[in-house]
Amino acid sequence: MEKTADNSMLPRLRVILAASIGSALEWYDFFLYGTAAALVFGDLFFPKSDPLIGTLLSFLTFGVGFVVRPLGGILFGIMGDRFGRKPVLVATLLMIGIGTTAIGFLPTYAEVGYWAPLLLVTMRVVQGLGAGAEYGGAVIFLVENAPSGHRGFWGGFAPMGVSIGNLLAAAAFALVGMLPREDLMSWGWRLPFLASFLLIIVGIYVRLRVAETPVFTEAVLARGKVERNPAMQALRRHPRNFLVVLGARMAENGLGYFFPVFGLSYVITTLGVPKSEALSALMLAFVIELFAILGFAALSDRIGRRPVYMFGALTGIAFAYPFFWMVATREWIWIAAAFIIARAVVTAAMFGPQAAYFAELFPPQRRFAGFAFARELGSILAGGPAPFVATALVAWSGNWWPVACYAALLSAITAVAIWCGPETYRENITIDNSSDGALHPAVAMPLQA
Repeated sequence: MEKTADNSMLPRLRVILAASIGSALEWYDFFLYGTAAALVFGDLFFPKSDPLIGTLLSFLTFGVGFVVRPLGGILFGIMGDRFGRKPVLVATLLMIGIGTTAIGFLPTYAEVGYWAPLLLVTMRVVQGLGAGAEYGGAVIFLVENAPSGHRGFWGGFAPMGVSIGNLLAAAAFALVGMLPREDLMSWGWRLPFLASFLLIIVGIYVRLRVAETPVFTEAVLARGKVERNPAMQALRRHPRNFLVVLGARMAENGLGYFFPVFGLSYVITTLGVPKSEALSALMLAFVIELFAILGFAALSDRIGRRPVYMFGALTGIAFAYPFFWMVATREWIWIAAAFIIARAVVTAAMFGPQAAYFAELFPPQRRFAGFAFARELGSILAGGPAPFVATALVAWSGNWWPVACYAALLSAITAVAIWCGPETYRENITIDNSSDGALHPAVAMPLQA
C-alpha cells in the first residue's frame, strides 16, 4: 500500500498491536475449545458414550463452529465493507469473548443431562459467528495500513496472532492439567474459559484506540464505492479468485487443525503419551512457528505469495506419513520434532503469505466480504471436519495410514489451487480492475489514535 503521511512508528505499532493481539485473544478462545474437546469435553458432556465415541462427539461440536463461520463471514464482511473495518473488529471480539466466557459457566451432563451438550453447541455457534469475520478483518486492517512492499510482512502479524492464541490455549490447559484429575474435571477445566473475559477487555481497549484504514476511508467511502451486497459481488465478479481461496484453505486450514487438535488427541489417547509431554511438545512447536510465520510472510514480499504457499502445500504432502512415524516412537524429542515440522514448516509456509494473498485477491469495496466469505466457506470443507474425520478414520481402520492419506489429499488440493491462482504481491490494492470500473489510488491518511 501507499506510504502514510505520518511516518512515526507509534501509530503503526498500534495498528499491528490491535490486529495481532486482538486476533491472538480471539483465537485463544476459539482454539481453547479445540483443546478442551480433545482432553475433557468427551467425559464432561457425553459421559454415556465410550471414550472414543465421546471424543468423536466433542469433535463434532467443534465442527459446528465452522458450519456457521461462513454466515458470520457474510454478515460481518458486508458490514465491514459498508461501515468500516474497525467497528466489525470490535463486534467480533465481543462475540467470541462472550461465547467462550459463558462456556466456563456451563453445567455438565451430570448436572442437567442433555441440556449440557445443547448449551455447549449454542455457545459454539456464537463463537463461530464471530470467528467468521475476525481473522479476515484483522488481516485487512494490517494489509490496508502496510507500507509499500511490506504487505506480506505486515499481514503476517495476524496469523502470528493465531499462533499466539494456540500457544496460550495449550499453555492454559497445561497449567490446569497439573491439577489432580478430580479437581480438573470438577472445576479446573473452567478456569481457562473464564480467564478469557479479562483478555477480551484488553483486546477491546487496544482496538478502540486505532483509526479506520486509509484505503477504506478514501478508496471506498470518499469515492462512493460502497456496495449493497459486496459478498455476492465478490463471488460474481471474481469467481476464479474465490475458488483459489477455497482450494488454498484445504491444506492450511485442514492441517492447521489436524495437527494440534487431532494430533494431540492421537498422541495422548491412542499412543498413551502423558498429557504434559504431548502439550509441551506442541507448545514448543507453536513458539517456533511464531517466528516462522513472519519469516515466510516476509519472504513472500520478495519472491511472491505463490512460491512460498506452494512450498508449504508440497511439504504437507511429503510429511503426511513421516509425522505418524515420528510420533509413534513415543519419545518426546521425536514428538516435538514432528509437531515443529508440521506447524513451523508446513502450516507456517502457507499461513504466513496467505494473509496478504487473500486480501490482494479482492478490490477494496468488496475485500472484507469476499475474503471472509470465501475463507470461511473453506473452513467447512477443511478445518471443521478435519479432527472428526481423522478420528473416525482411525476408529474405522484401527490404523493411522488413512489419516495420512487424508492429510496428503488436502495438501494436493491446495497445491493445485495455488498453481491455478494469480500472483498478487506487486498489485495495487487500492484500485478495482474489474469490469465495473477502476478506483483512483487511495489518498493515504495518517494513522492516528
